[in-house]
Amino acid sequence: MKKWLNYLPTIFIISIIVSLIAYSSQGSLRHMNYSEFQNLAKTAEFGNSSLTISSNVIDVEGVYTDPSQSSKNSTAFSVLVPNTEENLTWLTKTLEANGGQISIEDPNQGSVWLNVLGQLIPFLLIGVFFYFMFTKMGGGGSNKAFEFSKNKARMETDVKVRFKDVAGCDEEKEEVKEIIDYLRSPKKFTDMGAHIPKGILMVGPPGTGKTLLAKAVAGEANVPFFSVSGSDFVEMFVGTGASRVRDMFKTAQKAAPCIIFIDEIDAVGRQRGAGMGGGNDEREQTLNQLLVEMDGMVDNNGIVIIAATNRPDVLDPALLRSGRFDRQVTVNLPDIRGRQQILEVHARNKHLASDVELDNLAKRTPGFSGADLANVLNEGAILAVRNKEKVITMADLDEAIDRVMMGPAKKSKKYTEKDKWLVSYHEAGHAVIGLRLEDADMVQKVTIIPRGEAGGYNLMTPREEKYFHRKSEYLAQITGLLGGRTAEEIVFGEISAGAVNDIEKLTDIAKNMVRVFGMSSLGPIQYANPQGNVFLGRDYTQGGNYSVGVAEEIDKEVRKIVDQCHTECHRILTENRALLDLIAHSLFEYETLTNEEITNLMKFGQITDPNAPAIETKEVEAELEENTPPKLPSKASEEELDAAKNELTKKKED
Repeated sequence: MKKWLNYLPTIFIISIIVSLIAYSSQGSLRHMNYSEFQNLAKTAEFGNSSLTISSNVIDVEGVYTDPSQSSKNSTAFSVLVPNTEENLTWLTKTLEANGGQISIEDPNQGSVWLNVLGQLIPFLLIGVFFYFMFTKMGGGGSNKAFEFSKNKARMETDVKVRFKDVAGCDEEKEEVKEIIDYLRSPKKFTDMGAHIPKGILMVGPPGTGKTLLAKAVAGEANVPFFSVSGSDFVEMFVGTGASRVRDMFKTAQKAAPCIIFIDEIDAVGRQRGAGMGGGNDEREQTLNQLLVEMDGMVDNNGIVIIAATNRPDVLDPALLRSGRFDRQVTVNLPDIRGRQQILEVHARNKHLASDVELDNLAKRTPGFSGADLANVLNEGAILAVRNKEKVITMADLDEAIDRVMMGPAKKSKKYTEKDKWLVSYHEAGHAVIGLRLEDADMVQKVTIIPRGEAGGYNLMTPREEKYFHRKSEYLAQITGLLGGRTAEEIVFGEISAGAVNDIEKLTDIAKNMVRVFGMSSLGPIQYANPQGNVFLGRDYTQGGNYSVGVAEEIDKEVRKIVDQCHTECHRILTENRALLDLIAHSLFEYETLTNEEITNLMKFGQITDPNAPAIETKEVEAELEENTPPKLPSKASEEELDAAKNELTKKKED
């Protein structure tokens, strides 16, 4: 029916066109009154005619020719004549005077219903057309008022996702296996007197697979899966959200056992009474109804609620208490083993080259979520198609990692020679700190090709993934972030604005060391709430939990940490000036260096053949003289070049 209603406007327009054509075809028919016909009958010559005789009138239709007119064309006419015996005799004589023939029509031959329908059809079409337009705009029908309060949960009865499709979260799977057993056979739990958790809250960063894990639970248990977003409950009309919650549980009760999945529950489950102007009544009523449905006067047996959020700190305490969300499952970012498993899952339908090693790819992507890893393989496949390759190569995946982290390369953007030297030494400074500082991250890749907002970047990964970081590791991170700015100071005698992102990161690390981690002379005292939420009204009136004097001491400690790291960074770069120049010159020439090439530069002085002998001092001097950057204060001294030569020769002999 809905399909035909979509064609109704077209049918209406066609009907109007047909009616206009029919009306225009009747435009040549001359309708006369009785007096006009009497005058015309005196001079006109009539052709064939038809008479429809009824009780009161005679309907005459035919054609005539007027001799007084210059044109001899026939004209159709129609006239109603009073039904009398004299008029009937006169009509017969007049119409047959010039050889015309008369046919008598039965007035009852046509159907009365057809005539009535013929008159009503245009009005019916107009009425149906306006009804269609009215309902299409959503303005009519009392059903809209009832549909407005209906829940927007989407039900899937045959979920295809299984645990094998969810990788990198083995512990999280163990936490939800009881839910699957309960949904499959609840009797063995009730016989033991156990109550299965009514709600499971999945907490974790975006893209870690919370939604996918919830669908896998429904798929493994083979039960209906209701999915809804927290924002689907909140509307501008008070009471709508609560009504939708009631309707959702009522619908789910009919399909029990089942799973209700609420994504981004913080949209409706935030703390009540928070905010500068008080809470939102509609959101709070919705939350109150959700609390009642989960553990109130109504017992919704067979319904398991799984919710996901990355902001558990803003949720209402009543929502997190036992009996509602009994269990919290933290879905963290995957470790190296988890990343490899995730890559294997997403590589099932990918055509990878024989040299692609997913374990190496996992090592180069610390901090990537499952969604990021899926995007890396997808970007690699797109690049392979763009390059008209038959398989996805490691070069495609390497470029895909850079795209996911920093965006596509801006190869059309050209540096001036001075800026190119500046960026080369800036990135070389980061690389040298990563190579020479023990606790610093490992250098995987260095490039001066612009990406996103950065003029170049270093891809640095931890030497080993840890859950806890030591103070020396934080200091090494700050020192590494200062490497680019310090290299500019040493080589060019001035600094640029290219280190703004580095300064932002190192400042946050230094402040956390002092205010949160207690890694300063102020002692193990926390001077800040690491989970403070400004948008919650309570934080505006809470104020700082330390005095003005302590704030001054905090600033001094932060500056002390940064100055200490800056001094250490300056020392390392000065002692390794030859290596800094070598990496910078290589970046200036090749623009991108990999981990293997940087290692070869450090060990052998060249990037091509690691088995070749170390370069001589004269070659280093010649290269520095040939590619001296603008405003370079001084090239490497003779002592530095001799020290570099001796060190490289010693490493080769070892």
